[in-house]
Amino acid sequence: MTSSATRDRLFAAAIELIAERGFTATTVDQIAERAGVAKGTVYYNFGSKAALFDSLLEFGIGRLATALRDAAEGREPLAALEAIVGAELEFLGAHDAFARLLIAETWRRGGDWQHAATMIRERVIGTIADVLRTAVETGRLRPDLDVGTAASAVFGMVLAVAMDWRALQPDRPRKEVESTLLDLLRGRLTSL
Repeated sequence: MTSSATRDRLFAAAIELIAERGFTATTVDQIAERAGVAKGTVYYNFGSKAALFDSLLEFGIGRLATALRDAAEGREPLAALEAIVGAELEFLGAHDAFARLLIAETWRRGGDWQHAATMIRERVIGTIADVLRTAVETGRLRPDLDVGTAASAVFGMVLAVAMDWRALQPDRPRKEVESTLLDLLRGRLTSL
């Protein structure tokens, strides 16, 4: 098995276990067992459980950011924003353990939470902000829009709805959830 395949298995095992049990309660032995590798393989690839967690966040956040950038590529700003909402919802729906990990662990890991929050802000929310900034610059959104706050709000709204959908309404079609999110984004809550 290639090193990349081994790392992917370790990432998948760690995401599942940390989402199920929390970072502190998850051991390297459990990660290795779930991944089907020797304990030393975890240390060989990452050095420590903390380094594995940091790499895991980098990996997941990077994949989410790439999905959002790819969705926005080549679209006019408002269509790009809608595509980003759909891509974020799809990614979080497909990787709900990673979404739980982001919510549960990113914010509670002592001083390390700031590094993870910065990665999310720069890579994921930054992608949304770029699209919003372009929409403002092209006159598609109002010129006084607080782009940073709006980008955080869009990301957070989709994250919260994705968690609700996967945890409490898993049989609800993704497109139905996405449609409601897009209506909110378009400001159509009160119009018929």
